[in-house]
Amino acid sequence: MNEALARWNKLEPSEAAKEILPCCGSPAWVEGMTSRRPFDDEDSLLISSDEVWRNLRSSDWLEAFKSHPRIGESRARVSTGARSANWSEQEQKDVAVAQDDVKHRLAEGNRAFEEKFGYIFIVCAIGKSAAEILAILQRRLQNGKEAELREAAEEQRQITQLRLKKWLEI
Repeated sequence: MNEALARWNKLEPSEAAKEILPCCGSPAWVEGMTSRRPFDDEDSLLISSDEVWRNLRSSDWLEAFKSHPRIGESRARVSTGARSANWSEQEQKDVAVAQDDVKHRLAEGNRAFEEKFGYIFIVCAIGKSAAEILAILQRRLQNGKEAELREAAEEQRQITQLRLKKWLEI
């Protein structure tokens, strides 16, 4: 069994919650995950994460979105700790080196997105250039509210999976 997972399985619920929160900023997700312990292996952790995530209310999804900085920025509305901030920085590293024009268009798109949907644009940015992210943002601005919330939730699910894998490597 993975050492990090074995140690986490043994923590008191409040400590376990603090440790896993940077993987997904939803307190309801954290509660769901800590209540399912112990996990036998990485696969069961990842499967459970998806099950818990998909069964949350949309308000819980929105709570998780607040733990991410806007694309192109470094601070989230709600901090879930240094680990989460570092992961966000790594995930958005290609945006940080983008041309100023693309950064400006991303900032404008972020504002338009928040005005339309009421929450930040969230995308699993790993391996995507700033131009690719901008194209995704522009496409998603055409979504209806319900379709966009589902797409954003799927992006958050992907981010959570990646972060859980990083967390297990610690």
